[in-house]
Amino acid sequence: MPLSASELHRRGVEAANARRFAAARRALDDAAARTDDADLRARIDGTRAYVQAQTGHPSEAEQLCREALDRAGLSDATVALLSGQLGTLLMHGGTLAEAEVMLSRAIDALGATGDESTELANCLMNRSMVRMQRHELAASTDDLHRAVAVYEQNGDEEPLAEARHNLGYAALLGGDLVTALSLMTASRPVFAATSDLATAISDLDRAEVLRDAGLTTEAETLLARVAGQFGAQRMPQARGEAEFHLSRSLMRHDPVAAERMARTAARRFAALGSAGWAARADAVRLESRLRTRPSSRSARIDDDIERTASALAHGGFRTEATALRLDARRDGSGRMPRVDASAPTPLRLRAHEVRAARAAAGGRHTAALRAATEGLDLLTSWQQSFGALDLQASVAMHGTDLMFAGLRAAARTRDPAVLFEWAERARHLSHQVAPVRPPVDDAQASDLAELRMLRADLAGADWTTDARVRVLRDRVRERQWAATGAGETRGRLDLPGARARLDPGTALLAYLYTGDELLCVATTASGASVVELSWPRVRAAMDGLRADLDVAALTRGGPLSALIERSLAVRLQTLDDELLTPVRAAVNPADAQRVVITLPGVLAGVPWAMLPGMHGVPFTVATSASRWAEVRTRRATGRRPERIGFATGPRVPRAGEEVQRARAAWATTDAATTTLLGGEATVSAVTELAGASDLLHIAAHGRHSADNPLFSGFELADGTLFGYDVDLIPTAPETVILSACELGRSAVRWGEEALGMTRVWLHAGTRCVIAAPVTVPDDVACELLATVHGHLADGMDPAPALAVAAQETGHRAPFQCHGAGF
Repeated sequence: MPLSASELHRRGVEAANARRFAAARRALDDAAARTDDADLRARIDGTRAYVQAQTGHPSEAEQLCREALDRAGLSDATVALLSGQLGTLLMHGGTLAEAEVMLSRAIDALGATGDESTELANCLMNRSMVRMQRHELAASTDDLHRAVAVYEQNGDEEPLAEARHNLGYAALLGGDLVTALSLMTASRPVFAATSDLATAISDLDRAEVLRDAGLTTEAETLLARVAGQFGAQRMPQARGEAEFHLSRSLMRHDPVAAERMARTAARRFAALGSAGWAARADAVRLESRLRTRPSSRSARIDDDIERTASALAHGGFRTEATALRLDARRDGSGRMPRVDASAPTPLRLRAHEVRAARAAAGGRHTAALRAATEGLDLLTSWQQSFGALDLQASVAMHGTDLMFAGLRAAARTRDPAVLFEWAERARHLSHQVAPVRPPVDDAQASDLAELRMLRADLAGADWTTDARVRVLRDRVRERQWAATGAGETRGRLDLPGARARLDPGTALLAYLYTGDELLCVATTASGASVVELSWPRVRAAMDGLRADLDVAALTRGGPLSALIERSLAVRLQTLDDELLTPVRAAVNPADAQRVVITLPGVLAGVPWAMLPGMHGVPFTVATSASRWAEVRTRRATGRRPERIGFATGPRVPRAGEEVQRARAAWATTDAATTTLLGGEATVSAVTELAGASDLLHIAAHGRHSADNPLFSGFELADGTLFGYDVDLIPTAPETVILSACELGRSAVRWGEEALGMTRVWLHAGTRCVIAAPVTVPDDVACELLATVHGHLADGMDPAPALAVAAQETGHRAPFQCHGAGF
């Protein structure tokens, strides 16, 4: 018996909802051929319109809906449903004002019946999306909560997951990245069980969260994959949306590629008749062009900017219209558009950026400093909701332009106090909020254990591209974001405060990079001065430095060693001449017997301990002067550790000898020592040992992960101990010695932020970390660090212990102290 028209329509709706559009078309065509009922025919056309829109024919879909609505004799319920369908089509096309009118008409009509139907909830959810795009977040959230209640009542699991996911999107627009990702992650399994396309649509929004969190590499990889999926399914509107978001992400770090991608998306939207989306893509194209070719500004470009901004405002995208007009005023021309206090945080940050740029272009450096300061204060208030280290560091992306604007304006003053303030702002940005450590999480530990097994199974390959690794990696990160709370805001020192905390004989060297210049504020208890340095010569010496250091360690004693050593010696001497010699000339030698160094990201790879002028000088590389001063107050210098832990990883030839010699240094003290060798040194055993130690020494192979520094780690008996594992340690040791290659290395985030394994330990509460940024020969590590322990056992602080050990052994190794080494 053939199916009725109603049954065929129901099948068509189910196929369309499952995104099986070919099957939906067949069912809907058969349904239309079997009915003369006006109401049913109109509903069939409404579903056909949805399929047409999803498969790249939005103009035809809108026309079909309007024609169906114009037919006589339709019931109120059918008119309501068609109005909701038309409103949804208009929303996807970017015609937001009319979309809200049509969806509100449908909601009022469906709500008047008193029936809390799924159709009513669908219209509420679509209106919430319109309101989100217009940045009416309170009204949008109200619609979503009402839709959630209806879906829960009706047992509609898939749309319920979508509504909760959209609550996450509303949180994203409100700046709450942790809640956004948590809600999206919780909904994702339902999408995954539905279809690959449903998962791709979910991933499109998740990529926006990652982008706004500053994790642009991951966001762009995900967006490219999603765009490919939409293209394969012949869904040009969705593909264009993925390309649009990809272009927005690229604009931060590759505006040339962003302009190219935005142009592609704009053409795609124009071909579909999606005027609102075409305007959004054109805005990204124009903003990218303003960044890459400001000198090519012309009356024609200005006309394009104003026309695009007007189209955005007309379509309801007022925030994006304002952002485009702001960028157009960056050169100082025209009047700034008004941005009020209720605007989204990224837009308010951009307004401060533009004010700073305009002031600097006009030579008003005090005004530029004021605008940059106000903007970074706003960013600080946003960061106060984040406790996780990688989130704090990555979200600094939004302050990069402000930071460099402030640094450049500060550099023009040549005032030590002003420059020191901005050095501290730059260093302090990603650790000004103290973390509230997460509670012990068995699920997190289980996922990390599985990642360890996968890393071992995928040895020799790029393990991060494996699908199972990606799922676990995302889950680990997202769980840590949600679990790590934000504590109090840490204070920031000014120059008089820093000088008051410097003991006689201690110098503080705060290096600054403005994007153009390299400077140093050299500070002692008796005064401060600004030293100008040559960035081009420093940059030339650093090019290839890391490779030379690694090769020198690997060829030590071999036929090429003399040649490599000579080349390396020239580089190191050049860095000494450029970074230290001018500073030494500005500081009384009696005031620089010990040195605290703070660095911009561009100097993160300098092996300070190997520079000739630092030989025998106790020094520590601090995350900031403020953090160094704060940490010193927690523990008196010269206090000997009472609980010492040692652990060795596999395949390190002299690891056992290293820790045994180091342990022997404590034999005549009252300290309790514990050693984990070979198979005893598992991840769980080492993390337990870390929580019970004042000083932890690990001799193992280490690897730095530039893509995600918190997946840096060192190899133990049962796999890698990751940076994320450190968060599972209830109380971090006071001092950590990482005798593992590369674990002193950092990945630079957004110009100033350097993040690596040392920062993970310091963020967790460790006072000082001794580590090396490059390969160190086993025999050097063994002899040097064993000698360091002898001096630590005598009550010496880590930095002087390391300096004296280097003199006594004659080893100029790249080991250096991070944090508060004295």
